[in-house]
Amino acid sequence: MLDRAYAALADPTRRRLLETLRDGDARITDLAAPLPMTFAGVSRHIGVLESAGLVTREVRGREHWLSLRPDGLTMAARWMDEQTEFWSTRADALAARLRRKRGER
Repeated sequence: MLDRAYAALADPTRRRLLETLRDGDARITDLAAPLPMTFAGVSRHIGVLESAGLVTREVRGREHWLSLRPDGLTMAARWMDEQTEFWSTRADALAARLRRKRGER
């Protein structure tokens, strides 16, 4: 699921769709309207977001509504946090070692 989340987030159109959904649920037609592509193209992007677990679709009559699944980003955010912590620790250790080396001179 992590690979799917990052693959979904790699595309600027999909990120834009997610950003729009931060304001609340939206109809697919409303999400598609401002985008410079066909409705079918937007639908494919939405399918990727659904497969990654980042959005859910609800059919209300003839309209399809999308909403964010905040928990869909949890795994991706956790992985990023772990990497940030690891590399920050390494960078701090390197900085301390360089300070000690300078003091030895």
